[in-house]
Amino acid sequence: MEYIAHYDSPLGPLTLSADEAGLTGISFAAPEKVTDDNAVLTQAKRWLDAYFRGETPDPASVSLSLKGTPFQLLIWNRLLAIPYGESVTYGELAREAAQYLGKRAMSAQAIGGAVGRNPIPILVPCHRVLGAGNRLTGYSGGLDIKIRLLTHEGCPFR
Repeated sequence: MEYIAHYDSPLGPLTLSADEAGLTGISFAAPEKVTDDNAVLTQAKRWLDAYFRGETPDPASVSLSLKGTPFQLLIWNRLLAIPYGESVTYGELAREAAQYLGKRAMSAQAIGGAVGRNPIPILVPCHRVLGAGNRLTGYSGGLDIKIRLLTHEGCPFR
């Protein structure tokens, strides 16, 4: 069963979705329908409350149910390891992924594709991935939201 909840954030309305295993999504819009909360949605709301208060809640405190290709899962799990207030570049992620996969190289565009399909933004912090030279790049919620998230965390960008 899919559970859907509304969350009022400083960024605007968010839709949270979950299944029995964990959080499956966060989207930057108000939900069209809401179901009864489950324990996972309650965890996610508490995490978001703490995050927006300026705390650094542990993403592991929320059960996640990430569904994607093995490559996407590899990248999304790496995103979870980016510390609060820090960033990495697409190029850095590409070098790490190539090394992990035993390849000579990997394109930053491949990384961008996986990052862009992250179904749980904010909690799986794809906003912490920047272009070369810490330059802003696209974001599923729009660049204005990416700027607000990076600023909230005190993360430098250009």
